[in-house]
Amino acid sequence: MASAASAPPTPSNLKRIVAASLIGTTIEWYDFFLYGSAAALVFNQLFFPESDPLVGTLLSFLTYAVGFAARPLGALVFGHYGDRLGRKKLLVLSLLLMGGATFAIGLLPTHATIGSAAPVLLTVLRLVQGFALGGEWGGAVLLVSEHGDARRRGFWASWPQTGAPAGQLLATGVLSLLTAVLSDDAFNTWGWRIPFLLSGVLVIVGLWIRLSVDESPVFKQALAQAEARKATRAADAEKLPLVAVLRHHWRDVLIAMGARMAENISYYVVTAFILVYATTAADVSKQTALNAVLIASAVHFAVIPLWGALSDRVGRRPVYLVGAVGVALWMFPFFALVDTGSFGSLLLAVTVGLVLHGAMYAPQAAFFSEMFATRMRYSGASIGAQFSSVAAGAPAPLIATALLDATGGSTWIALYVIAAALLTIVAVAVAKETRNRDLADIEPSADASPQSARTTDAHTV
Repeated sequence: MASAASAPPTPSNLKRIVAASLIGTTIEWYDFFLYGSAAALVFNQLFFPESDPLVGTLLSFLTYAVGFAARPLGALVFGHYGDRLGRKKLLVLSLLLMGGATFAIGLLPTHATIGSAAPVLLTVLRLVQGFALGGEWGGAVLLVSEHGDARRRGFWASWPQTGAPAGQLLATGVLSLLTAVLSDDAFNTWGWRIPFLLSGVLVIVGLWIRLSVDESPVFKQALAQAEARKATRAADAEKLPLVAVLRHHWRDVLIAMGARMAENISYYVVTAFILVYATTAADVSKQTALNAVLIASAVHFAVIPLWGALSDRVGRRPVYLVGAVGVALWMFPFFALVDTGSFGSLLLAVTVGLVLHGAMYAPQAAFFSEMFATRMRYSGASIGAQFSSVAAGAPAPLIATALLDATGGSTWIALYVIAAALLTIVAVAVAKETRNRDLADIEPSADASPQSARTTDAHTV
């Protein structure tokens, strides 16, 4: 039996919660992906002009990777306070930090103006972006998961996940429009700043929507129980969320990290590195590559809720495995299609890659949420998701670019993604199915059966 705290909210309230999470994650991912696209297209010229073009690209991707390095710290800080203070407050803070850093990048002087201080400042702002995003994801998906109808949790929780392709779509769309209407000289001189400055407007809209939603009822219930324990039990009744996660959920954290390897690496190879590969190795124009990613991101946005709904019917693991196996099988055809230099082939390559990625990304929100007890869920989901990004998404464009530079071809890049897919397949294969769990009643050591959801100890929420 589901607890009262997990009873389905009214449709209008749930849609408002979903909208608030989606708007916020879209803006955060717009900011984050905008940097990645700019790193591939112009930052090598603006901030590393004294380097060889490909070396300059490597250096710009290195600052791109720095943002991922800050994500685990954001996961720890936001996870800790999100489990103590609530999801909503931390989501507002993450949006302000991300939007402020992105807006500041739009005002940043280049190497031609202030010399080596320019890439240093760029790196600092990228660190702030990564710190904010490290705390954003966990809070956004939990706010929806803990409000939503348990029978359709995979579907509803997948909507914040669409913020990634929506942000990619928005970032790529703005850049594509600017490169279409501006000359290369105008774009490199001042046009690149416009998308970053636009973030200031988007953050205002996001804050207005995000401030209007209520805190998760599941968290409110857990917080009330925690306060009661403080008044009646010994001081050790409340462990730090991080300590509790490592004590009760270390296996789940490792599974989440493994599950993210193929999802994270394949995404950044297909959307960020492909801008480098297509324009250098395949001799495709910058505009053509951007347009392919733009259209494919729209398809990606559309299929994520469909994959999420399917995970409600057949389970999180089967859908996730379809994506991981599919990505592994698609990598060699992917690069073969890009190598043709045809727009249609490039579009097909990126679109199929993102559809398969969606099979992993869509159930991920519900899957990770269902692994952890309420009072350690923000920390557990965030740590599992963001610590893996240091080894996965952070170096992915950097490693792929280095492999291209060293070999001049795509074979080793494809093998790199396939190796990541094999890690993910093993991690998901050993995981327990979580589809039937009640988020209000999950024990730290719960198994996959619905009956295991009943709590028997005060430490379980």
